[in-house]
Formats: sequence, C-alpha cells, structure tokens
Amino acid sequence: MIFTAEQIAALVGGTVEGNASVQVSTFAKIEEGVPGAISFLANPKYEHFLYETKSSVVLVNRDFVAQQPVEATLIRVDNAYETVAKLLTMYQSMQQKKTGVSERAYVSESAQVGEDCYIGPMACIGENVKIGRGTAIYPNVVIDDNVTIGEDCIIYPNATVYHDCKIGSRVTLHAGVVIGADGFGFAPTADGYEKIPQIGIVTIEDDVEIGANSCVDRSTMGTTIIRRGVKLDNLVQIAHNVDVGANTVMSAQVGVAGSAKVGEWCMFGGQVGVSGHLSVGARTQVGAQSGLNNSSIVREGGKVLMGYPAVEHKLFAKQAAAWKQLPDLLKEVAELKRQLEEMKKDN
Repeated sequence: MIFTAEQIAALVGGTVEGNASVQVSTFAKIEEGVPGAISFLANPKYEHFLYETKSSVVLVNRDFVAQQPVEATLIRVDNAYETVAKLLTMYQSMQQKKTGVSERAYVSESAQVGEDCYIGPMACIGENVKIGRGTAIYPNVVIDDNVTIGEDCIIYPNATVYHDCKIGSRVTLHAGVVIGADGFGFAPTADGYEKIPQIGIVTIEDDVEIGANSCVDRSTMGTTIIRRGVKLDNLVQIAHNVDVGANTVMSAQVGVAGSAKVGEWCMFGGQVGVSGHLSVGARTQVGAQSGLNNSSIVREGGKVLMGYPAVEHKLFAKQAAAWKQLPDLLKEVAELKRQLEEMKKDN
C-alpha cells in the first residue's frame, strides 16, 4: 500500500511541510530510515537523526523547531507518538485477516465458533467452548473445556487457556501465555506441603493485551480478574485472586503476589514486586525493581514510588545520594574515632 504525504496528513489531521506528493509504503525508525518510509520524532534526544535520516516523511510535533535543514517531508501533528500509533493500527487493520478452521486443528463437536474465526493447525478447542466472531486462534493453542472467548481476539501460538476461564473481546494473548494455571497454594504439614485445590477461574475483560510467556493464575475460589484495558508486558506473573484495575500497565518481569489489589491507571516498571494482600491505590507509578510491601504508603494512590521498600521518589533520590556518600562518611567516622582514642590517651 502506497500513500502520499498529503493523504497521510489528511488522515491524521496534520500539516505538510515539504513535498506533499512524496510517497511512502513502509515504516522505519528515524535512525534506520530508508527512501519510501515514514518515521516519527517524539523524543528530543533523537533529533540529530532527523537531519540525516533517509526516510521520505517524518512525523513531528506542531511546535517542533528544526535547528538544521531537513531533507525529509515533515508532517506536523499534535502528538507525533500518538499519531504513529494510530497509523500503525490502521496499517495492521488493512492486512488480510486469516479465517477458517485448519483440517489439522481439533475442535470439539460441542464447541461454538463464531463467524470469520481462524483456528490454526494443531490448535485444540475443548468441550463447550464458546468463541466469538472474528477471533483468531493460532497454531498449537489449547483452549480447555468451558472457556468463553469474546469477539476479535488474537491468541498467538502455544498459548493455553485452562478450563472455565472467561476472556472478553479484543483481547490479545501473545505466544506462550498461560491463563488459569493453578494458583500457588500449599499448606505445610509434618510430611511436606499439601496442595490446596484451586477451584476458581480467571476473568479477563475487554481490550486487554498480555505479553509472551506471562501467566495469570486461577483463583483459589472466585476469580482472578484482569480488568478492561490492562496491558501486561512479557514474563509478567499475576498470582491467584489478584485484581488488576482498568488501564493499568506493567512492564516485563513484574510479579504480583496472591490476593493483591491494584487500582486503575497504575504504571509499574520492570521487575516490580507486589506483596500478597496489598492494596495499591489508583494511578500509582512504581519505578523499575521496586518492592511494594507497605500498605500504608501505597493505599492512597496517585504517588510516584521507587526503591525497596518503596518510598516516594523524592525521598528515594535523597537516600540514593546518601548511599553515594556512605564510603566517605565511614572514612570520616573512622578518623574521628581514631582522634577520639588519641585524646583519651593524652588525658
């Protein structure tokens, strides 16, 4: 598919600066630009690439002021980052969508598969499964008995959805995702650990995306719930009976322990750990590798937290500065102690 800069500007409500007739047919990062590609500039630290990129068109913010001549045609928009995301979504929607059930897939006779679905080779669809219109099930996916899946979902290869779990519409599960494995529940006994049956389910609401090899465990009773609009990165672990609030995002290797509740619109950096039974308030932001284990500091919400145990980011910055001075402080203390000992000897 080929578009001119003028056509793209009309689609996104932008203003062309340069050759409005120049054509593009692909996307490229600004530092890897090639003729016929469209790129974007949103982060100022990448500005120097703009003056040497080979991309034909570059999206920039309306208030951007170039410091050097630019060969590429610019399209000025309100928000370059958001605009390129919309263009990528439009581009993806134009790709031909797979439909039909492979002869090498297994679909139970009791399963209900909606119109325009795709079920790839070696996929296994269990008893009484319900799959909504337009959903794509890629090769080697296992959908266990009594699972419900909404419309326009994408479930990539080797993902597994255990029995009885519920998945909404427009949900994306990337390769290797496991939904509904047993929660980590064991009771210590004199002879070892006795497994506690996990008889609940997982509920995933609409517009959720879960990254590759992430796991959401089924609840002991009731449901583990991932609410509308949540985005989980790769290798995220959500334990049993957790409730993740709407539109929360979590980066790679975040771990949320059992029965924790995370409010809406929270943002967790990579490798954040959340203790069990903790309640995290809405719009909490947590820096990478931080640990949340104190309910009093996280319950209120709306804070920016860092460190272990996590504290407000301004206090964390002071603590980090103090740590840097610690070796010198130790030397000073040692010298003061030496001088004190000398004074005692003199007296």
